[in-house]
Amino acid sequence: MAVSLQSLVDATLPGLGYELVDLEIGAGGMVRLFIDKQPDGVTIDDCVKVSNHLTRLFMVEEVAYERLEVSSPGLDRPLKKPADFERFAGEMVKVKLRVPLADRRRTLVGRLVGLQDDHVVVQVNDEELRLAQSQIDRVRLEPQF
Repeated sequence: MAVSLQSLVDATLPGLGYELVDLEIGAGGMVRLFIDKQPDGVTIDDCVKVSNHLTRLFMVEEVAYERLEVSSPGLDRPLKKPADFERFAGEMVKVKLRVPLADRRRTLVGRLVGLQDDHVVVQVNDEELRLAQSQIDRVRLEPQF
């Protein structure tokens, strides 16, 4: 179900003017989507528009679900696709690793350099770290206030 649902949403959102940031399928038939829109971001009206459209689409495509949630990715947006790492290069990020580094760090906060040869490159203090994507649990923007 996840692959076909992912494909369906991936094919639908760009035509509406939105980008799929993340898709979660939860227990009890819950489907949660995080969407974005350039250049101004997502409003509540955008979430309602996408929710209404997908509700009708899921009915036509006979997608089994109990609850649909559509929201913005928030200030701590997850970075998942190669395009995300290009777009947000220079921004502060928080990287959670699957396995700690030799110095026992499992969470890193630094400036995203970008994606190079399937490695996420992050400047942490004066050190540039090249992290294989297989080492990474998740990468999120780190809001600066």
